[in-house]
Amino acid sequence: MKKVAYDCDVLVIGGGIVGLATAYALTRTTPGTRVTVLEKETGPARHQTGRNSGVIHSGIYYRPGSLKARYAVRGAAEMVKFCAEYGVAHEVTGKLIVATERDELPRLHALVQRGRENGIPVRELGPAQITEYEPEVRGLAAIHVGTTGTCDYGAVAARLAEASGAEIRYGARGEVVRIDRRADRGVAVRTADGSVVRGKVLVNCAGLHCDGIARLTGDDPGMRIVPFRGEYFELARPELVRGLVYPVPDPAFPFLGVHLTRGIDGGVHVGPNAVPALAREGYGWSVVRPRELAGTLGWPGSWHMARRHWRYGAGELRRSASKSAFTEAVRRLLPAVRADDLVAAPAGVRAQAVLRDGTLVDDFLIREGARAVHVLNAPSPAATASLPIGREVARRAVSALRVAEGD
Repeated sequence: MKKVAYDCDVLVIGGGIVGLATAYALTRTTPGTRVTVLEKETGPARHQTGRNSGVIHSGIYYRPGSLKARYAVRGAAEMVKFCAEYGVAHEVTGKLIVATERDELPRLHALVQRGRENGIPVRELGPAQITEYEPEVRGLAAIHVGTTGTCDYGAVAARLAEASGAEIRYGARGEVVRIDRRADRGVAVRTADGSVVRGKVLVNCAGLHCDGIARLTGDDPGMRIVPFRGEYFELARPELVRGLVYPVPDPAFPFLGVHLTRGIDGGVHVGPNAVPALAREGYGWSVVRPRELAGTLGWPGSWHMARRHWRYGAGELRRSASKSAFTEAVRRLLPAVRADDLVAAPAGVRAQAVLRDGTLVDDFLIREGARAVHVLNAPSPAATASLPIGREVARRAVSALRVAEGD
């Protein structure tokens, strides 16, 4: 058999923070591993990574023992250390989670317990103590989580790219159009410029397109990405908020509700709404891609999910269509805010994995195929958790590489 000339050992698809953290982990944990990253945009972190609110999450929300809980708690500390080491702007501010209605109090107390189980320091606050942290915020009770912070994840991704030493191909050189995987010959990927890149093992960190990449590889992901657009505003009077203020989340959903986040630039993000996007990269209602929309509507899980959660979805759509309804939601936490304080800001799209039965995948989801590792659900807090996620994906890729090289 003719010997294959490989361009790299591990071929990573996706130049967001998870793909770049994987490349970084590969070259650090297994020196000498040749890594190539393919990214269809002209630079890193153009989608989920670069369009979130920049929060370094503590891990308080996530089920004890889950990947999200373990990786977020570990990842938050590592992210602060990484930012300090590489000169990335960051700040550990702490945050408040505020109950504004009596029926939220049991859920708030459950979060206290969950935080303690996850090893996170939590302080319980009464109404007067809330105003010591946030003079304009009102609530019946709150908890203060001291390990939450903010950073510039786009800058983190850029530093990971540089420090990894990987070859990174952007634009047409990195846009995948076809994948040919053979058990005895590795993985060949054709890109939009017509070139072919050959690797021994493929790692799929394609975010909004990860299910499609899995199918191109020949693996059935067992899920589909259903894109949800997160709509944000900027607060015209940022002095109203000192740090980070969140509502008590509904445990039935992976979304955290409309919150207030002071970023490292001093501005305050307000949001997001979570509404269905009409394209994988549908950052506004005007962006419609019929083929992608048909794929979403053709997935049985989309309809099961809609039937199960239509009331929640109706509320999100109402806040998307009505600025006054959005303002009303914000005023529950921040009574002083007015509609004209909210200035439209760029939206993001969450790549949410949905199973065939309509279940919204709650944890990070990583699956393996022959010569392939697929990251199939990595929305928030994946940026926070990116360094430990990257190590786990790298570990699996190295294991697959050893198997391949032993064939």
